[in-house]
Amino acid sequence: MFVVGVGVAVIRYTRSMNIRSVVKRIIPHGLFERIEPAGHLAEAIFWNAAYGFPGRGLKVIGVTGTNGKTTTSFLIHKMLIEAGHNAGLMTTVGYGVGPHIIPQVHHMTNVTSRELMKRLKAMNAKKMDWLVLETTSHALAQHRVWGVPYSIAVITNITHEHLDYHKTFDRYTAAKRQLFTLAQQNTTGRQLGIVNADDQYSMGFATETENSISYGIEAGDVRATNIQLSAAGLSYIAQAGDAEYHIVSSLAGSFNVYNTLAAACVGRALGLTSQQIEQGIAALKTVEGRMTTVDEGQDFTVLVDFAHTPDSFEKLLSDLRPIVKGKLVVLFGSAGRRDEAKRAIQGRIAGKYADEVVVTEEDDRDCDGVAIMEQIASGAIASGKAKDKNLFLVHNRAEAIAFAVKRAKSGEDTVLLLGKGHEKTIERADGEHPWDEVGVARDALRNLEP
Repeated sequence: MFVVGVGVAVIRYTRSMNIRSVVKRIIPHGLFERIEPAGHLAEAIFWNAAYGFPGRGLKVIGVTGTNGKTTTSFLIHKMLIEAGHNAGLMTTVGYGVGPHIIPQVHHMTNVTSRELMKRLKAMNAKKMDWLVLETTSHALAQHRVWGVPYSIAVITNITHEHLDYHKTFDRYTAAKRQLFTLAQQNTTGRQLGIVNADDQYSMGFATETENSISYGIEAGDVRATNIQLSAAGLSYIAQAGDAEYHIVSSLAGSFNVYNTLAAACVGRALGLTSQQIEQGIAALKTVEGRMTTVDEGQDFTVLVDFAHTPDSFEKLLSDLRPIVKGKLVVLFGSAGRRDEAKRAIQGRIAGKYADEVVVTEEDDRDCDGVAIMEQIASGAIASGKAKDKNLFLVHNRAEAIAFAVKRAKSGEDTVLLLGKGHEKTIERADGEHPWDEVGVARDALRNLEP
């Protein structure tokens, strides 16, 4: 099987064809899922060799999880930069070395093995001493990160997501677990795992590495106490034995308590001082597309966030609901050719917390966008929403955003745009189109009647 995979990787290199398409052409129907992993592994080995194994000698911090990966990666990177390290970063939002981060245009966190090795070679030439690599379940299952020497593995949480690809929750969890296995196999690194003690699935990863640090609010080696949350951010004391860290961040939401805690654990593991940890976390003011405020002088609040899973909906909306004194309008969609089971769930969650729900497109691809919206709407209706009263279906996303901001009637209202965040394209049946969620929101606000 591996020999077939090697052949597939060579074919891909010499003919510049998509590996999946090639395999499907040469492998009988029904055997594809058995051959595909070998093909991915062979491809990864090939591109490692082609670029001279650029991962050798690197020190890598891998961050995985369903939600919070990007923000946690940015926090760790910022903390290392502020502490004087020449740290690299690869995330869903961007990549680069030091403070120079290039926007990520692909609709994927971890690029292909070829592109990953190309980027690693270029970044390694800049002599970075640490790389913070956001790592997805897809990349782990498909061996895209083969050859990356992880020293530290961080897990944020594991909830419902990507079952369209992994098929079962157990397989999804097993894919995430591979990050810790890779860290344990690194004979030159720290072999350290950092796990969320409050997450029942993540905590099981602690046994995968020789050493582990747990964090949480309810439990953990490093615990958040005296938590203060507001629309302007958060503060708390992180207690780690006799040591205390006074954490202050402009990142709002209880979920960011966990993200900043995970970053603090990395800093502690690397021997940073309490001052370096505190100042590094405080230095990150925002992450593009994560609770980004859009202000064009309107008297109500407009926020853009990448939340696109049931768990992220629940955490974000439950935090936001008590803060919003006026009407809460929530706009979102669900991607085509992705997990269908979550659509009604997200509709139900939005219907529970929002005063009004606007359902729209989110990368329909070649799927029926109207049918996707109806699936979402079924969940909102189950939560008591009614079409054309407090539940609205507007397929074109730009028109939907213009509609949503018009629903805000007072200075205490909030419009929350979910699902696209930082992404620079929107995928429709005829291909990718340029997209800028914040820019579209700005245009809608400018066009509001005075």
